[in-house]
Amino acid sequence: MVKGPQVKGIPGPKAREIIEKHHKYMATTTNDPNEYFLVIERTEGNYWIDVDGNRILDFSSGIGVLNAGLRNPRVVEALKEQLDKVIHAAGTDYYNPYQVALAEKLDSIAPGDFEKKTFLSNSGTEANEAALKIAKWSTQRKLFIAFIGAFHGRTHGTMSLTASKPVHRSRMFPTMPGVEHVPYPNPYRNPWHIDGYEEPDELVNRVIEYIEDYLFDHYVPPEEVAAFVAEPIQGEGGYVVPPKNFFKELKKVADKHGILIIDDEVQMGMGRTGKMFAIEHFGIAPDIISLAKALGGGVPIGATVFRKDLDFGVPGVHSNTYGGNALACVAALTVIDELENGLIDNAKKLEPLFKERLQEMYDKYEIIGDVRGLGLAWAIEFVKDRKTKEYASKERNQVVVEALKRGLATLGCGKSALRLIPPLTIDEEEAKIGLDILEEAIKTVVS
Repeated sequence: MVKGPQVKGIPGPKAREIIEKHHKYMATTTNDPNEYFLVIERTEGNYWIDVDGNRILDFSSGIGVLNAGLRNPRVVEALKEQLDKVIHAAGTDYYNPYQVALAEKLDSIAPGDFEKKTFLSNSGTEANEAALKIAKWSTQRKLFIAFIGAFHGRTHGTMSLTASKPVHRSRMFPTMPGVEHVPYPNPYRNPWHIDGYEEPDELVNRVIEYIEDYLFDHYVPPEEVAAFVAEPIQGEGGYVVPPKNFFKELKKVADKHGILIIDDEVQMGMGRTGKMFAIEHFGIAPDIISLAKALGGGVPIGATVFRKDLDFGVPGVHSNTYGGNALACVAALTVIDELENGLIDNAKKLEPLFKERLQEMYDKYEIIGDVRGLGLAWAIEFVKDRKTKEYASKERNQVVVEALKRGLATLGCGKSALRLIPPLTIDEEEAKIGLDILEEAIKTVVS
């Protein structure tokens, strides 16, 4: 197969027709026909093939779902084999071996030298809802502390934790009570205007001070807080990588007050950062971990892995119907095996290439204010001025469009950042092709 995109014209006539029908018949969600005008019909390696035959190199992984590849052959074969056995068995009433096998595997690979249990669901927001209920039930506490810039879902409980864009809460009041937000240690943008790359310890100290000296000393009783809820690297909020010691310092506060740590790995887990779980970069073992997206290789699944002693222990407190669907479980087991046998290593291998090329782009183009990332999770933040850091949202959107016209699929995040999250199956040649297209798109926007 010849590598590289092949674009005749995007969007083509078939794509325009489907986009028009989509907006006629489907509920408004996050689709934007002016930026993300890709209508996908099938896949070919690390490429999307649209309805007009355009071949698009993927740097989006289906919003972080397809870490193991757009159509991983082993996952496909596992699904075909499972279709001849059972599609769905009610694992929360009857029992089935597929759930047990997946839970056993997740419990064994999740960080923490303690016994664990797993609750299976269908999505990231469900995995986080389960995490909230586990924390409330086990601690008998009702308050939560989340972080500004976070994204944890759009259901009412998780929406109350989410704090990346006001639109997520628009007209939705009242949200779940009992959630307080504190600044995330964003090295590039934070309320104290600290350069967190130059002074990481100072930035972390300010966040911890805010929690201890302002929240706990003034209006949030720490003995009533069930959990801190955090992404190890903020995803939708901008792919923000905190200083290395942040979670160790946060855990000290949590242990001091008997507070749990919920680690939302929905977007950054399953090998994306060069480790199975992103929190492994930061040296702590969370009490509860939520997973989804890449876990199922394209089949919907969510999982909440937690300390065994936090279990409900009473039948009926929490359950669901489709969670741990047989197809999803065998897909997830295959994905984990693929990640453990080469794909995580590939993310580590390609990290230096992305780091070097993005740094070169930063040096060339004043419109780039920051580049950051780990493994194959990278972001470019666009600004109108490097000193003022004024967001360049319009320009970021233009880069997305210009890249897509040239055959590269990317996604925005935060106010003016662009995330680069190719499948972990990508090779060095394809990575270079994609980065070249990205640079051409940036040149076009700034010229």
